[in-house]
Amino acid sequence: MTLTQTIPVLDLQDFHADETSRRTFVHQLGDALETIGFFALINHGVDRALIQTAYQVTQQFFELPDAIKQDYEIPALNGQRGFTSFGREHAKDHPYPDLKEFWHMGRELPTDHPLASRQLTNLQVAEVPQFHPVLMRLYAQLEICAVDLLKACALYLGEPENLIGDMVQGGDTILRIIHYPPTLSDTHPASLRSAPHEDINLITLLCEATADGLELQQRDGSWLPVRSLPGQIIVDSGDMLQQLTNGVFRSTTHRVINPVNQRERRFSMPFFVHPRAEVDLTPLPGCAARTGEQRFPAITAGEYLMQRLREIGLAV
Repeated sequence: MTLTQTIPVLDLQDFHADETSRRTFVHQLGDALETIGFFALINHGVDRALIQTAYQVTQQFFELPDAIKQDYEIPALNGQRGFTSFGREHAKDHPYPDLKEFWHMGRELPTDHPLASRQLTNLQVAEVPQFHPVLMRLYAQLEICAVDLLKACALYLGEPENLIGDMVQGGDTILRIIHYPPTLSDTHPASLRSAPHEDINLITLLCEATADGLELQQRDGSWLPVRSLPGQIIVDSGDMLQQLTNGVFRSTTHRVINPVNQRERRFSMPFFVHPRAEVDLTPLPGCAARTGEQRFPAITAGEYLMQRLREIGLAV
């Protein structure tokens, strides 16, 4: 049986084709982010073989003994680099921990880059030598794709093409590698692999996860499963893009539910696209005019991020 996707499917090749195809892609992207905040992307330019290799090295890391993994958990980094142990993070306003452990990798800049001193340093996994180089290659390919999508966002809003894409140049974009272990029989019934939440960043690119489980909340409150299909990247808009566009683009609540088979584990790799800390996220005047009034306050991306890190338990 052929599985079909439950959300709109867009082809990034259309964005690079003739002008008619480009306009159609921009309209489809904008409509998806306005109405449900999610779409699936094909022909995205990210090497599928690289994605599979990344999952292989990811599995090697998460199968290391806990004592070794915890050597890479440094509280001073607020979970922004290296390892975060199982059950440490919880969704905003949700008291029970998520059933996951994860690793964060960020941007690497040349030492002479003007922003280099502000970047946190990625941690290297000595026990899995290929872990870092493989995931940094994936980071680079995902970022190229993300900038194209942000260009399309800007065009849909009637803004200069590079307006939003320029905000992420040298920014705090994070690649998160997640392991959802098999669920235990004594797990609290209110704990989910990932409780209902919205992403904080501009957009998220989710490489095809190793199992289903992602669901988005529809306007009537029901939950729509989103398939993990070969060759597709799932894209959603986050709180920062909702803020910047004064609510034109939606930041949709989503979750990862527990599996029916408790022995099943799941790996996923979301790419959280962030602007530089000093970027002003005050709603764009054109979006405020489009929606009738400014609905969100002035705030920088750095202030927004620290506020959310405190809310989810990664910072104090």
